[in-house]
Amino acid sequence: MLLAVGVFVRRVGMIDAAFVAQAAKIVFYFGLPCLLFDKLLQGEIHLGEQAQLLTAGVVSVLACYLLGEAFAWKFVPDVRDKGVFVQSVFRGNLGTMGLAYVINAYGDVGVAGGAIYTGAITFLFNILGVICLSRTQTGSFGAKLLGTLNKIAANPLIIAIMISALLQMLHFLPPKPVMKGVGYVADLAVPLALICAGAAFDFRSLGRLGDVSMLGSIGRLIVAPAVAVAVCLMFGLRGMPLGIVFLMAATPVAAAAYPMVKAMGGNDTAAANVAGITTLGSGFSAAAGIVILRSLGLM
Repeated sequence: MLLAVGVFVRRVGMIDAAFVAQAAKIVFYFGLPCLLFDKLLQGEIHLGEQAQLLTAGVVSVLACYLLGEAFAWKFVPDVRDKGVFVQSVFRGNLGTMGLAYVINAYGDVGVAGGAIYTGAITFLFNILGVICLSRTQTGSFGAKLLGTLNKIAANPLIIAIMISALLQMLHFLPPKPVMKGVGYVADLAVPLALICAGAAFDFRSLGRLGDVSMLGSIGRLIVAPAVAVAVCLMFGLRGMPLGIVFLMAATPVAAAAYPMVKAMGGNDTAAANVAGITTLGSGFSAAAGIVILRSLGLM
């Protein structure tokens, strides 16, 4: 419904691309960090208990990356398309859509697992993104990797997680007025993010589907969630841990994928098409997966 609201207000001219871009920045730099900070600080962070969840997530992402590389090597001839395809398969939108899925599925009890998962896998996403897209670059790989690591260290979501973990270790809770203000900003995060996602979707992209766009979208919406569930079963995960890994894998391609492709010389048109298709299709594929997993008693 919130995605539909975003589509509607954009279509009637109440908001434009500039508003969407600025609102997305508010969500990324303020809304989501406050949401993570608020929920984690008032909850419990047990990294040891999340170890199996994180291990399953890392293995599933690496498996998707390797499968994508193998498929691209065999069936994607254009070098500018290879990195776009591979990144589409393994890189999901964890910080916005993933957390929204987890919160709606499990409520506050799922926030800790979802937040820790988001922070850890974000590191992996950025490193693998540089690796798969660097084939179009002529500069030093080490310099590009160092620049990406600097961006990761400045990521507001990761900073929020680290600060909340530090304050929890110190058994320090900020004054109530501060936490109330943080809560107000946190309440903006998920609804505004989903409205922006709907407003940013370009239906015209559906008429420009190329082979790479379609293959990348299938990999993101079907292959990645299936791999995630298979890895979780291999690790013996059931219930909420399996649900978190599945929901994170069922997200559309990450918002950061398009600007990263454009900056590194990949096929940015194909990347934009994949973003549009997966944004539209993710809700349906995720819902279908939830029905199947719950009917089997796994989620």
